[in-house]
Amino acid sequence: MRKILLLAGAAALFHLATAPVSAQPATAKPGTAVASDGAYVGPIMTRWGREVTAENAWRSYPRPQMAREQWQNLNGMWDYAITKASAPQPDRMDGRILVPFAVESKLSGVARKLLPDDRLWYRRDFTVPADWSGKRTLLHFGAVDFEATVWVNDRLVGSHRGGSNPFSFDVTPYLRDGANSLSVLVADPTSAGDQPRGKQVLDPRGIWYTAVSGIWQTVWLEPVPDLHITEVRATPDIDRGIVAVDVALSGPARPIDAVRLTVRSGGKTVASTLIRGNRRAELAIPDARLWSPDNPFLYDLTAELVQVPNPTAGAERPERQLPSHSAREAATYAALTPAAGAGDRVESYFGMRKISVGKDPSTGHPALLLNNKPLFHNGVLDQGWWPDGLLTPPSEEAARSDMVFLKKAGFNMLRKHIKVEPARYYYDADRLGMLIWQDLPSGGFADQAVRRESDREAVFTSQAMAQYQLEAANIVGALRAFPSIVMWVTNNEGWGQYDARTVATLVHNMDPSRIINATSGWLDTAGDVSQVYDIHTYEEVPLVPEASGGRVRVIGEYGGVGLAKRGHLWFPDRDLRIYQIAKDQTDYEARYRTKFDEIVRQYRKEGLAAAVYTQTTDVESELNGLLTYDRAVEKLTPATLKSMADPLYTPR
Repeated sequence: MRKILLLAGAAALFHLATAPVSAQPATAKPGTAVASDGAYVGPIMTRWGREVTAENAWRSYPRPQMAREQWQNLNGMWDYAITKASAPQPDRMDGRILVPFAVESKLSGVARKLLPDDRLWYRRDFTVPADWSGKRTLLHFGAVDFEATVWVNDRLVGSHRGGSNPFSFDVTPYLRDGANSLSVLVADPTSAGDQPRGKQVLDPRGIWYTAVSGIWQTVWLEPVPDLHITEVRATPDIDRGIVAVDVALSGPARPIDAVRLTVRSGGKTVASTLIRGNRRAELAIPDARLWSPDNPFLYDLTAELVQVPNPTAGAERPERQLPSHSAREAATYAALTPAAGAGDRVESYFGMRKISVGKDPSTGHPALLLNNKPLFHNGVLDQGWWPDGLLTPPSEEAARSDMVFLKKAGFNMLRKHIKVEPARYYYDADRLGMLIWQDLPSGGFADQAVRRESDREAVFTSQAMAQYQLEAANIVGALRAFPSIVMWVTNNEGWGQYDARTVATLVHNMDPSRIINATSGWLDTAGDVSQVYDIHTYEEVPLVPEASGGRVRVIGEYGGVGLAKRGHLWFPDRDLRIYQIAKDQTDYEARYRTKFDEIVRQYRKEGLAAAVYTQTTDVESELNGLLTYDRAVEKLTPATLKSMADPLYTPR
């Protein structure tokens, strides 16, 4: 067990010797609240957080599902200032901040609270590499919470609203030779607004956590040709033995603009075809190796933008000779020979797997099927919060470590709760073989939360509904290429539940290849869209979900056994008796066994198809994690947890 060091203040939490600070950031004595412009700073950190520097902060390629060779990481030290909303852009900044960590976090080096009437300013310089000459330059943001406005060289580039999805701008017209300036203005009302924000509040306590504002995922630059690939979406169909690939370009494709798709396994080509740009292709995958938690096999996919002879050259009515979006057009392009070289090239991947619902042939109960076979989803509620980085894991290794622990402990699924992770996280889940139920971050005002006793949904403004549905669409669009994601959870416990059926239908129509869980927990209003019936049960012995129209029955949350580990608490001076608190280690294990044994019984006798234990780690006021918040202590060994889980993976 590692000794945890209690650190003196937020400004001294990691090495910034090579990045001088222009003004001292707000600091706090560990375990105490700070002044009105500061965020609470707890006394604990992770071992990964102590290793963070301005030079190593999130250096991995940030978009592994569509990778190019050339790119430039803009993480590191930026200047920052906090002003009132009515104030102009400041001439003098307050200090230095480490991007991509939110301004409230320790790892940012700032740890200041952003209030609804505040504005957060960022500024830094950058230089475009000389070998990017003649190409377009895209500026990418992994995520900024909540509203961002961007300037390059003091000229307005654009703005974006939405705290959980990536966005980008073509900044080519604004660039100049040599040094360029980049400025970002952020507004974030947090819990004073109705925008999607998950579990963030201005006054964290109970099950609600410290707010996150500003840039909290990687910022980066990328060169591309004028016409380039913007999306590659691979959807497997194991029943037909094919993968469907959609390729979207940055503009309209001429008849000579085609995309060459190549599928490889272990470096060997297994399928290839040519399609016109902005089209869909179907490639046969013979004797496909199927992706699963036990065998997370992935195929490599390359998409290249190439030029081909114009197949309609000389035709008086080319639209009749070769109708667009037709089988004739597809066959014609597949037979063409492209010119040498590629105008654009991206590397991707996919898994041949199918997630569906059906009957377990051994019991007749509705079940979750993976590759047409029943598979019990043994999962945990995974908040994805960190004592040093808040929403941002301190490093790629840190984020992966939670999944490594869970796999060793016999879990094959996690429910990513009310949060979206950086793309690298899902990339690791794909390779580790971790199933993911992906929640959409909730929103709404406090009085718009539907309670257990409610019998109708909340009323939202048209603007708030439009924002929620826009962010839902953007999140699904950004994540649907990852094989590990098998379910979309579109509402949780009535938090901002205004029209569950509409939201679930939107997500289902965008991505019919995955399961929809419309209302995890309480008010079940979308039974005709939701493919699962999901209850939350924190009783000492979990309740049994009742039969509901033949839907798959799951327990979306259960457990909540807390155990305090002195020296590993975020709030060491608070009464943290939330859920059920064990007296000691023996009591903790006994309570956990009681709950888990009931899950096994329901699987064997009642037809339960999935269960989600709360939770992976302690978080701020919550002590019911399998790990402490700093990930330093395992409350039960992985071997102990796995031995309890083994019966879930054997036939009933």
